[in-house]
Amino acid sequence: MISALLVSLSFNFDNIVIGIAYGIKKIKIGFQANLIIALVTASGTFLSMAAGQYIAGFLPSGAANVAGAVGMAGFGLYFILQSLRPGKKGKETKELALKDVPDMMEYAEQSDRNHNGSIGVKEAALVGLSLMGNNLGTGIAASITHISAFVTAAATFGISLFTLALGNFLGKHAAGKLAGKYAALISGMILILLGILEYSR
Repeated sequence: MISALLVSLSFNFDNIVIGIAYGIKKIKIGFQANLIIALVTASGTFLSMAAGQYIAGFLPSGAANVAGAVGMAGFGLYFILQSLRPGKKGKETKELALKDVPDMMEYAEQSDRNHNGSIGVKEAALVGLSLMGNNLGTGIAASITHISAFVTAAATFGISLFTLALGNFLGKHAAGKLAGKYAALISGMILILLGILEYSR
C-alpha cells in the first residue's frame, strides 16, 4: 500500500508543475477538466502496470523484483539528472515531467487551443494523454515488483485531482514558481527510494 501511494505521488508531481503554469497564465482548470485528466492518467497507469504484471509472469519472482526495482531507480536517476541540467530539460525533451514552470507555461498556452482562458473537455483529454505518457515506463517497472496496479491507479486518480488543483492555486501566488522548480527532482528521489525499498524487500 505504501509503495503504491509513493508511486502515485511520484507520478503526479508533474501535475503540480502544469497546474502552476496554468495558474500563472490565468487559465482555469475546472472540476470537469480536472476529472478527465485524472481519469486518463489513472487509466494509463493501470494499463501500463497490467502490462508490467504480464511481463513479470515470464520472470522468476526474484529476478522480476530486481528488474522492477532497478527500472524504477533508473527512471528516478534520469529524472534527477535532467532536472539538474539548467536550460536544457525543457528544450531537449517533450516529456512534461522534465519541464520546469517557464517551459510548461508555453505548453499551457498551446493546450488552451481556443484561447478562452479555461481548459475544455477535448483539451483536458489531450493534457491527460501527455501526462499519462510520463507514467508508462515507470508503471511497468513498478508492477514488475508486484506493486498493486489497482491500488496505484486508484491512488493516482485521487492524487491527480488534488495536485492539479493545488498547482493551479499555487500558480496564482508567488510560491508557485518555487514549488514547481523542484517537482521533477522530488519525483526522481521518490522513485530511487522506491527502487531501493523494493530491491531490499
